[in-house]
Amino acid sequence: MRIVVALGGNALLKRGEPMTAEQQRNNVRHAAKSLAELIAAGHQIIITHGNGPQVGLLALQAAAGPPDGVHPLDLLGAQTEGMIGYLIEQELGNLLPDDAMIATLLTQVRVDARDPAFRNPTKPIGATVDELTAKHTTAYRGWTFAPEGQGWRRVVPSPAPLDILELRVIAMLVERGVVVICAGGGGIPVVTQKDGSLIGVEAVIDKDRASGLLADRLGADALLLLTDVDAVQVGFGEPDARAIARIGADVLNPDDFAKGSMGPKVEAARCFAGSKGRIAAIGRLEDAIAILAGKAGTMVVSGDEPVSFRLPHKKLAFGDKSPGEPGPQG
Repeated sequence: MRIVVALGGNALLKRGEPMTAEQQRNNVRHAAKSLAELIAAGHQIIITHGNGPQVGLLALQAAAGPPDGVHPLDLLGAQTEGMIGYLIEQELGNLLPDDAMIATLLTQVRVDARDPAFRNPTKPIGATVDELTAKHTTAYRGWTFAPEGQGWRRVVPSPAPLDILELRVIAMLVERGVVVICAGGGGIPVVTQKDGSLIGVEAVIDKDRASGLLADRLGADALLLLTDVDAVQVGFGEPDARAIARIGADVLNPDDFAKGSMGPKVEAARCFAGSKGRIAAIGRLEDAIAILAGKAGTMVVSGDEPVSFRLPHKKLAFGDKSPGEPGPQG
């Protein structure tokens, strides 16, 4: 199968872990093992990845320096695409045969300058800070923060991806057997100006939405969204919380899940699997092969197939706030 594999930011950097180069490399090395297993099983994969923690850290580091040292988010996105892509490319290459071809491609993704997201920043980036730091940074830099857990986290616009500008290059490489790492962090957000030229904008595109668009445009058979949780669940935090094993795209409702965590994954999975013959799946990084076989994670298929639950479940998905089952189940 041709599979777009989206590595969640939390799959590359676990919650609470220090954002050191060594820690990130160790996590990428772990992720590369699952990617190599997919390739060894005969699948053709295209790799995308998150960058929320990394782009946020670069922004904070720049903010601590002189005013003229602050770089806009599109430049920081390009930096993180190169940095994370380099780590994935190297660690995956260490596991594959010597003749394997791997390439990291900086990817521009066009968005609409009139997208309502620019007036309503919701995408969290960077580390959690205390309230005093959030207020000070807001006053000094004009950034927007939102509460998260016991602290505060910067939020930025997350416009919808419309076009992947390097798509023809990506498709050409894929057809020639290259494992392509692209659209990192959702890609570099750009808009078209009145004269037809492109320019980057202050935003971070949701990685899952961009991965779904990429999978659709490349004619992929499957979209695999890998993170640090076992499966999508309903009733998060409730005694009767249950993990979804399989569900039809027409039944799945993204509004039943937390917008900052599982919601975008559910939305991307539903949109991609809405066409017959395509599947989307969500689950834990190390379970990639089992997820494709329907033995782990959550499988989303086309149509109105009723929800089925996975029993017994272990650790369940993070951030889901649905009081009940998705879709018509209430």
